[in-house]
Amino acid sequence: MSAPKPLLSVADGTFLMVGMVIGVGIFKAPSIVAGNTATPVQFILVWLFGGLISLCGALVYAELAARHPGTGGEYTFLRRGFGDGAAFVFAWSRMTVIQTGAIAAVAFVFGDYASQIASLGERSSAIYAGLSVIALTALNFAGTLQTKTLQKVLETILIASLLGLAVAGIFSGGQSAPAKGDGGGALDLALLFVLFTYGGWNEAAYLGGEVRDPARNMMRILVMGVVAVTALYILVNIGYVAALGLQGVRDSKAVAADLMRAVAGDKGAVALALIVCVSALTTINAAIFTGARTNYALGRDFPLFAALGNWREAGSTPANALLLQGVLALVLVGAGSLTPDGFESMVAYTAPVFWTFFLLTGLVLVVLRRREGAAAPFRVPFYPLVTAAFCAMCAFMLYKSVTYIMNPQYGPKFGSAVLAGLLVMAAGIPLYFAARKR
Repeated sequence: MSAPKPLLSVADGTFLMVGMVIGVGIFKAPSIVAGNTATPVQFILVWLFGGLISLCGALVYAELAARHPGTGGEYTFLRRGFGDGAAFVFAWSRMTVIQTGAIAAVAFVFGDYASQIASLGERSSAIYAGLSVIALTALNFAGTLQTKTLQKVLETILIASLLGLAVAGIFSGGQSAPAKGDGGGALDLALLFVLFTYGGWNEAAYLGGEVRDPARNMMRILVMGVVAVTALYILVNIGYVAALGLQGVRDSKAVAADLMRAVAGDKGAVALALIVCVSALTTINAAIFTGARTNYALGRDFPLFAALGNWREAGSTPANALLLQGVLALVLVGAGSLTPDGFESMVAYTAPVFWTFFLLTGLVLVVLRRREGAAAPFRVPFYPLVTAAFCAMCAFMLYKSVTYIMNPQYGPKFGSAVLAGLLVMAAGIPLYFAARKR
């Protein structure tokens, strides 16, 4: 029977991880973060803190991956820590809510910016979103080597573009407006969006079965990836503040576009659209790559989904898992196209479910430490403080993702999407018992 092959180097894994993290958030979140911080220094420190928390999580995942390397990522970790039931419900939720919802959300952003370059009519954004899902699913179906090559090309373009954006802002000599008031001082809300922008580093855990020497190299991939993203985010945000001032960042509806207009005129808007399109495509490509690996693990372990557990020798890909994931993502794109904002609806659909399992995965390390002992190829430094910090932040994000989205201001718009995500997750419980009987 065919199985995953160790085709990925540390550089390959790091490129895939960075591509998953650097998505559309860095073009959307800074204005909201600036509106909830009092000074430019506080604004930058919040981004640094988000990187440190993400690094804590990366260290936790590095030990889990060193203890149990494989293709399943969080699915494998949850199964080791809490049993088949937790792993099944997670894999079901990832297949139907978390990963497919994330793919659809970023696809809508790609559609919005691609439509600014060449509109396809009234449903232009949804059409572009669907085409991006189809094209990148087909590329992943073709093979792992083709996928990682595209990821390197797109990621190189994206990183160079973001560095150019940062440098342009830092050396723009822009005249910034004085800050008005303290920006509300809601640091918890600022951190919610900062951590959303850092989201995706955990995807590297799904590469364990395809990385050479995973017990050693997974730690390198996770840590190097988080450090690189943190440095890039801080530079870009320094560029925003240098060009526009903190108040200018607060007031902006599209902060990167305003920066580009400040340094390059209206033509900068088209350049920005291209940058965001590249960013969205790298994120979608990495999400499709890693998401299908969980579906493969589910099919390998449960006969009810046995068709997903077939590995295609040609190209070394989980073919059936990729195809099902693509269909589900297209269904969500269709559903999102019927709402006022497809991106925001998909974020509301996925966020509470995502942070539920993120928290549980952090707790797995505590369980395994007690059950298996401290010996491991890699161990989290300063345990249990680092693990506790990560779990506490996951609990905070879960709380905020529900209370923020369900408050009176946003509830009418997002409440049904949040409820739909939670109901789909809950449907995995009876489905697990049906799968176990079979």
